[in-house]
Amino acid sequence: MSIKCNRSLSSDSTVDMKSSQVREKDYGGDRNAKKRRLSQPKLSKRSRERPVPATRVSRLANYGGLAASLGIGALAEVARRQLGFDKDIHEGSPFLTEANATKIVNTLCKVRGAALKLGQMLSIQDNTMISPTLQRIFERVRDGADFMPSWQLEKVLNTELGARWKTELVDFDTKPFAAASIGQVHQGTLKNGKKVAIKIQYPGVDTSINSDIDNIVTLLKLGNVLPPGLHMEQFIEVSRRELAWEVDYIREANCAKRFRELLKHDESFYVPEVIDNLSTKRVLTTELVYGSSLDKNNDWDKSITNKICFDILRLCLRELFEFHFMQTDPNWSNFLYNPESKQICLLDFGASREYPKKFVDIYIKIIHAASVGDRNTVVECSKLLGFLSGYESKVMITAHADAVMILGEPFSSSEEFDFATQDTTSRIQSLIPIMLRHRLSPPPEESYSLHRKMSGAFLLCSRLGAIIPCKPLFDDIWTNYKFTSVT
Repeated sequence: MSIKCNRSLSSDSTVDMKSSQVREKDYGGDRNAKKRRLSQPKLSKRSRERPVPATRVSRLANYGGLAASLGIGALAEVARRQLGFDKDIHEGSPFLTEANATKIVNTLCKVRGAALKLGQMLSIQDNTMISPTLQRIFERVRDGADFMPSWQLEKVLNTELGARWKTELVDFDTKPFAAASIGQVHQGTLKNGKKVAIKIQYPGVDTSINSDIDNIVTLLKLGNVLPPGLHMEQFIEVSRRELAWEVDYIREANCAKRFRELLKHDESFYVPEVIDNLSTKRVLTTELVYGSSLDKNNDWDKSITNKICFDILRLCLRELFEFHFMQTDPNWSNFLYNPESKQICLLDFGASREYPKKFVDIYIKIIHAASVGDRNTVVECSKLLGFLSGYESKVMITAHADAVMILGEPFSSSEEFDFATQDTTSRIQSLIPIMLRHRLSPPPEESYSLHRKMSGAFLLCSRLGAIIPCKPLFDDIWTNYKFTSVT
């Protein structure tokens, strides 16, 4: 199918709607074009073309069918165990069988939206906080969602942009190169030859946030798979607010522009330009960038991986303590390393948020206290921020302080910190069950997104086996930090 578009360069110009591939000549004869094209992110092999259930009724029908199917599967599993089948399986919820896991993944990838996003967020949690089986389910849905068929895709574009998307683009690939929880991303070419990435939101996801979250929480409660003490209600309420931000692409465009300005003098990072005339609340068009996702198996030299991790950690500290504004999504596909420019390209700013100066003033004192071994200040500042109420048992206070002190270790030694050999994760894991049992109140709202991002940065450093000097990074931030409140 070819849709004609009007432009002065040619009266026969068309937007190719047959999933056209980018031609070599489109790169202006650049000899490295093929290399860059191959390093562009690719659609997950799990993704399939399926229409998005766009109404609340159709979405509810999918969740209702899933709940019934899971219940039948759980009853069948109980029967198998009672009859002596599956003798090797003595533990674990009968609700979370492999068959049921497949059903959950299939439904979430089909409906997409807030429930899938929530699952992706929960996949970042440690497996001592949620069931390891549940975590594996959410890791599978994090790999990729299904994508819209061309008829549904074109309907969204026409609704949001009218006819101008056809006149502004000379090339458009109907098959996305990325599909996530809220939208999918396509490649296009502007009249001036600039390659662009066009993120198109799935229909109905912005109006179904609350119902989608309620449905997935109901399923989790049905399976009784969440431990007490997780304060799931607080987590859900925070998630509702954050997801409302993420479906607003106008807000995301403004956040991207803000980061582009904040980092314009930092040669380690690149933020793509927003194309305003092809962006709306449900469509976001930016300059197309190239690079390799940081979570892929890349044969980079050790010095390169160390530099990448150093810069990611440095960015986290700058975002919180200098900008007070952070992109909080730790998904590594949001960070692309371009070996030619030696820059990390930053993507997806929907989860960006402000951090109040008073919160940051106290939080930096907690990190500094941990780095110098001052447990008393860690505890007192934790009370000020609401991590502790002041009425906890000695066991809880000790566990909390121990956990913070462990997290402060990378910033405490003047020697390079070896993330490959550290045992931070296992030591924190041993403390989490204690804190779940003895915590009296949920942590402050700001901590959910902040710790999700910081945990993602630490995990990246661990996965890549980084050996980097962390203490000078934080010491520089601490020395230059300007307090504006007395605590």
